[in-house]
Amino acid sequence: MVGCLIWIARHGRYCLIAGLLVGLFVPALSQALRPWVGPLIALLLCVTGIRVGARQALGHLDDLRPALIRIGLLQTGLPLVVVGVLGVFGLLHWPIALAVCLMLAAPSLTGAPNFAIMMGQDPAPGMRLLVLGTALFPLTALPVLLILDPAGGGALSALRLSFGLLVAILCAVGTGFGVRRAFPALSAPRPQGALDGCAALLLAIVVVGLMSAIGPLLRTDPLALVGWLLAALAINIVLVVVTVRLSQARNWDIPVPTAIYAGNRNIALFLIVLPEEVAAPLMIFVGCYQIPMYLTPVLLSRLQRRTASA
Repeated sequence: MVGCLIWIARHGRYCLIAGLLVGLFVPALSQALRPWVGPLIALLLCVTGIRVGARQALGHLDDLRPALIRIGLLQTGLPLVVVGVLGVFGLLHWPIALAVCLMLAAPSLTGAPNFAIMMGQDPAPGMRLLVLGTALFPLTALPVLLILDPAGGGALSALRLSFGLLVAILCAVGTGFGVRRAFPALSAPRPQGALDGCAALLLAIVVVGLMSAIGPLLRTDPLALVGWLLAALAINIVLVVVTVRLSQARNWDIPVPTAIYAGNRNIALFLIVLPEEVAAPLMIFVGCYQIPMYLTPVLLSRLQRRTASA
């Protein structure tokens, strides 16, 4: 079993692609897995917490300031700029505009540290951005939610959502940290490889459930699906590539974890409180956005190789 998980870890990027294909072409399985997405994400966080450990994930006090600056810029500054631009052109009522603004206001994707592992990068900075970004989510997302008010509940709705998410993530990650502390042998290379394989497998299963809205739209209106997919691809690629290039030009640290965070957000968190008429088109965007997100390790690896060769 451990050997099988280690093999999956070595081919983690292709495991993610397999999950995308299953979610796209096996809609019955995708619909069946959709209610389990939340618990699976919590389990993924726990596994990642075991893999990284509290000391490595939280880092030193010197690591907090750059992380907080990134979170402020990416979770508040960037979505407010986009909201302002779309508002000037009168486009905020478009479903795609709402989806993009909410995506930019969301914290890091729960699988971001695992993406870094698949690329041979240190997962600790990604975990730090994930935990801090989610902890600050009630504050960073509040201005955007007050302007858009997607659920019609104002600030109270936004705070309730944020607090629930914070508790769930801290419980899952804290459990992982506790297990790592209780069993120090899990820091050895072989258990670490097994944990990486377990995380890759969980990510592949989660994406199947998140693509539950894609299969029906593919059959009923494939052209509309193409439009949503092209928008998702363009947004993700621009965010990832621009962040990498800017980090390299400015000589900033952790460019890859920052790029993963910039382009891969946990927009699915908003589906918990949004009314069905708002959540339906948003679910289509969530499903389409899984494709570029789960291709991020492949895209970033190639970008790194090109940069190194240049």
